[in-house]
Formats: sequence, C-alpha cells, structure tokens
Amino acid sequence: MSASKKTYFVSDVHLGAPAFKNNHERELLFARWLDDIKPHAGALYLMGDIFDFWYEYNKVVPRGFTRILGRIAGFSDDGIPVHFFTGNHDLWVFDYIPQETGATLHRNELITEISGKKFFLAHGDGIDPDDKGYHFLKKIFTNKGLQWAFSRLHPNLALMLAHKWSKSSRLSKIDFQDEFEVNNEGMYKFAENILQKESIDYFIFGHRHLMLDTEIGASGRFILLGDWIKNFSFGVFDGEKFELKQYKD
Repeated sequence: MSASKKTYFVSDVHLGAPAFKNNHERELLFARWLDDIKPHAGALYLMGDIFDFWYEYNKVVPRGFTRILGRIAGFSDDGIPVHFFTGNHDLWVFDYIPQETGATLHRNELITEISGKKFFLAHGDGIDPDDKGYHFLKKIFTNKGLQWAFSRLHPNLALMLAHKWSKSSRLSKIDFQDEFEVNNEGMYKFAENILQKESIDYFIFGHRHLMLDTEIGASGRFILLGDWIKNFSFGVFDGEKFELKQYKD
C-alpha cells in the first residue's frame, strides 16, 4: 500500500433493514462516502452487517444494493483491496460477493499488519464467551443441514420470513446507549485475553453500534466503529494514527 494511501474501516450499515424507513437515503449516503474515500484508499475493510439480511441461493441473490455492490467492485477493479467480514445479519454470504465484486471474504477474526502495526479485526458477534444465547443461535444459523433446508424454500417466502425476524430483532429495539462500562464488556475482556498471548496495536470491532476509541493494555487501542444508523461513522488509519470519524455529506 502506498504510504500516502489510507485504510478505511466501516461496519453495521444494515442496508435494507425493515426496521427503518430511510434505507434508500442511507444507501445513497453510503455510496457517496465510498466515492469520497476511493481516491485516498489503499484498502477498505467492511467489518460486518453491511447488509441487514443476505442469503444466496445458487442462482438467486437478494434484490437491491446495486449501487453498493457496483462500487465495491469498482474498488477491486482499480486494485484497491476490499475485505468483507460477515456479521450476524449477513453471515449467509457465500461466493457471490467475492466472485462478483472481488472482495476477500472473512468468516472469522483476522490478525493482519498494516504499515507496521498489528490489527485484530472482527465483527464482534460471538466473541463474548458469556453470550450463551447467541452462541446457540449462531450454531443454528451456520448448520449446513438447516441451511440446505432453508434453501429449499421459495426465495419470496424465505426472504419474507428473514425480514420479519430482522424487524423484530434487537436492531429495531436498540436504544443506542452512548455510555457503557467498557471494562465489563465481553469484547473488551476478550481483547485483554488476546494481549496476554501476543502484542496487538489495534483491536477493531463493529456489532455494538457504538463509537469508542480507548486504551487497552500498555499501548493498544480498543475501537468500536459505530454504525450507519445513528452515527454514520467509520475508522481511518493513515499509517501512523487511527481516527474515528463521522461522515458529513
């Protein structure tokens, strides 16, 4: 990556969320942000829940999101690496997005080095070992047999059921609290445990819909990326420092 280029991180856009009425406006804004950062981008990390729901059949993919998929492909076509992390809402991404857009798909956490700094990257779902309910739910959602059975449903019925579930999910009830005890957070404790095994400069997560940049360990940073529902936020690393920002069109 060129020294003058920046690395961008974004999560929890929840495109197409039935819980919200401004999906079209949010998609346009997100597309505009992608256009704005592209000339400066050395890499783009999409850190999960970019789509509120995504499920691929062999010959069918969800309707919509043409602007965003085209722009992601444009990044790849211009040689800008795009990394797509599955979240808890879009974990049924299979091969369509990697093949059509050129993005690298990540289903698990990733430890990578950027400009000499070590990054631990994950959406953040399932990291809290005490969240037993979600761990059980994720086993159901990732079960190959159940995925096969779901694929036997007609897409109209399957997507209707999925959107009904999404509309009644935590996302539609979230209060977007602005303050919380980070030291008591499962993700923060998880990161502390990782630091006992190896040195990490930046832990970057989504999932919580909160903006946070705080110290962890002797010199590390623990970062929550926020969302594109309330915060319209993203992270950017210029090779020397990491910043959380909010997009103002």
